[in-house]
Amino acid sequence: MKDLDTREWLLTNGLGSFASGTVCDARTRTYHGWLIAALDPPGSRTLLLSHLDASLEVAGSLWSLSTNFWQGGKIEPSGYQLIQSFGIEPVPTWVWGQEGWQLTRRLVMPYGLVGSGEDSSHKQLPQFSNRILIQYRYEGNETATLRLRPVIGDRDFHHQQSADDEIQFSQLVRPNQIYLQGIRADHIGMPWQLRWSAGHYKPEGTWYWNYYYPEENKRGLIDREDLYSPGYLSVILKPGEAITIEARVGWVDSTLPDRDTQALSTESFEEAVFLEQERLDQLFAQVPVAVKPEQELIWRQLLRASDQFIAYRASIAGPTMIAGYPWFNDWGRDTLIALPGLALTTGRFEEAKGLLRTFGSYCRNGLIPNTFPDAGAQPIYNSIDASLWWIETLGLYLERTQDWEFLREQYPVVRKIYKAFTAGTLYNIRVDAADGLLTWEAPNVALTWMDVVIDGEPVTPRQGKPVEINALWYSALCWTTQWTQKLAADSTTDQERLLQQAQRYERQAQQVKASLQKFWNPEKNYCFDTIEPDDRRDARIRPNAVLALSLYHCGFPKGQARRILQVARDRLLTPYGLRSLDPSDPDYVSYYAGDRLYRDRAYHQGTVWSWLIGPFIRAWLRFYDETEPVPCSRQPLLDHVQQQACIGSISEIFDGATPYAAQGTIAQAWSVAELIRHFWDF
Repeated sequence: MKDLDTREWLLTNGLGSFASGTVCDARTRTYHGWLIAALDPPGSRTLLLSHLDASLEVAGSLWSLSTNFWQGGKIEPSGYQLIQSFGIEPVPTWVWGQEGWQLTRRLVMPYGLVGSGEDSSHKQLPQFSNRILIQYRYEGNETATLRLRPVIGDRDFHHQQSADDEIQFSQLVRPNQIYLQGIRADHIGMPWQLRWSAGHYKPEGTWYWNYYYPEENKRGLIDREDLYSPGYLSVILKPGEAITIEARVGWVDSTLPDRDTQALSTESFEEAVFLEQERLDQLFAQVPVAVKPEQELIWRQLLRASDQFIAYRASIAGPTMIAGYPWFNDWGRDTLIALPGLALTTGRFEEAKGLLRTFGSYCRNGLIPNTFPDAGAQPIYNSIDASLWWIETLGLYLERTQDWEFLREQYPVVRKIYKAFTAGTLYNIRVDAADGLLTWEAPNVALTWMDVVIDGEPVTPRQGKPVEINALWYSALCWTTQWTQKLAADSTTDQERLLQQAQRYERQAQQVKASLQKFWNPEKNYCFDTIEPDDRRDARIRPNAVLALSLYHCGFPKGQARRILQVARDRLLTPYGLRSLDPSDPDYVSYYAGDRLYRDRAYHQGTVWSWLIGPFIRAWLRFYDETEPVPCSRQPLLDHVQQQACIGSISEIFDGATPYAAQGTIAQAWSVAELIRHFWDF
C-alpha cells in the first residue's frame, strides 16, 4: 500500500458498542478504537482498547506493522507500506507481507446480547457481553516472533485522554491474561480483561504522548491524545500458526454461555465468525426479495449495515436504533424515518413493533421524545414531527403486517397525539382553527428535522406552518380516519361513537387538504417551505416539498406534484441525495467543512442528505408511474458503499457541490434504510 488509505471500517455488537478504524490501520479520529464499549447500553460508550501496536521479527529483520499519526505531522512507523490487501468479507482482514513472510489479522465483534439471568427478586435480566476477538496468522519460510503491545484508555468516546489527567492503570497479571482498570482520584473505571491463546507477556507500562487525529483537526476539534500501554506480548509463530486474543469488559463471568468463556484458539475465533454469520443469515432468511447473482454481495453488505444500527437500550429494556456511527446516539425522528427500511423491508417486524411500542409509551403532551433517556434521566421532547412520523410509521407497519391487535393496543396513543395537537401543546404547537393547519411558535428552538441552533438562534428558522409538517398532519388524519373506521367495523358495542369520530377526522383531513394549497407557489412551480406566524411565505427551494409528496397519504394533486419534482430534479438532486437548499439561493453553502460553527451553518443550507433520495423516489414513482423512469441511478451510492468513506455503509451527508465528498457520520441509519427500501426502484 503506497498511499495512506484512510477509508474506514466498522463493527458493532447490538449494544451500542463498536470498533472502528482505517484501512491503513492508523487512527484518524477520537472515535477510532477496537473496543469502545457501551457500559450502559447503548450509552456510556467508553474507549478501553485502542489497538495493538505490532511488529514482526523474521530472520533477524524487524518489521514494524503499525501506522501512527503524531502531533506535528509525523507518521511513524509506516507499517501501511507493508499492507498487501484489506477486505471486510466476512470480517475486517488485513494482510501484511514481504518476500518470505505474510501476516494476516482479522477482527470480529460477537453479538452482545448473550442470554438472560435472574436478579435477587427472580426478575429476568438480559446478559451483556462486550468483547472483541483478534487473530493473527503467520505464513513464511522461517519461524517468526510477533510482538504485540496493547494501547489502552479509559475515557468517554467523545473526549480525549491525557497523561496529565492523574489517571493510572492497574493491571493484574495471570497466566495468559491480564486484568486492567483505569483509576482516577474521583472515578474508578470499568475493569476489563485481555487474554491470549499463546505467548509470553511482560508488564512494562509506558505512556505514548501526542497521538494526532487529522479528522478531528479538519472538524476544528481537539486533535491530540495520550494513550497508555501496560506491557507487551511476545509470541513465537511457526509457519501456519496463529494467535487469538480477546478483549472483554468485566471479570470472568461463569454465568455466561460456555462459548463466551471458552479457551482461546484458532477454532474459537472461527466459531465466533461462523456464529455471527449464522446469526445474520437467520435474521434475514425471510427477507422476501430476489436479487441477481451479481447483486448478492452488495445486498448482503447493506443488510449487515442495517443490523449495525439496531441495538438494545437497557433503560427501556427494549430495542432502539443508533442514528449514526461513530458519534450519534438513538434519536426519535431518525429512528422512525429509518424504521421502514431497516425493519419492515428486512422483515424484522418484532423489532419494528417493539420500537413503535416503546415510543408510544413515552408519549407526553402528545409529543414523542426525540431522544431516549438514559437510566435516571428524562426524555427530551423537542420535536414537532416525531409524533407525526410515529403515526406514519405505525401505518406502514400495519399495512405490511395486518397486525390489527397492535392497532387496538396503540390507538389510545394516536388519540392522545390528536387531542394534544388539536387543543394545543408545548412550544405553542396547535391547529389553526381558520385553516386546520398545524402551526408552532417558540423562540430559540428548532422543532423540525432542520434543527441546528447556534447560540440560541436557529440556522433555519421554520416557525409557523412548515410544508412537510402539514403534509404529515394530513396523512396522520387520513390514517386516523381509516383506523377508526376499522375499529368501528370490528366493534359490537361502540360502533356509532367510533363512526362519528371517523367522520370528524375525515372532515378535518379534507380541510387540511384544501388548505395545503396555501403552500403552492405558482411563480416557482414549487411549494413555499414555511408559512410564518405573520403569514409571510418562505419561497426558498428546499427538499421539504418532496417529503410532503412522499407520504402514504398525499394531499397535493398530480399536476402540482410533477412540477415540484421537476424543480427538485433540476435544483436539488445529486448522485447521492437531495441538497438541503437550492444552489442559486444567496444563503447556499457548497461545502460542509471547517470548525463546528461553519459546519453547523452549512448543515441544512445546501449540504446533500442521502436519506432524501428515498422520498424523492417514492414521490416520483407515485406521480410518474411508468411514464418516465426515476431520473437518478443507484450506482453512485452502491459504489460509495463498496469503495468509499466507511466501506460497507453509507455516510450521513455529502457536499452540495462536486465531487460531492462524503461528510458527517461514516454510517447513518436513515441513509442505509432508504437505499434498502428502494434497492430495486432506481
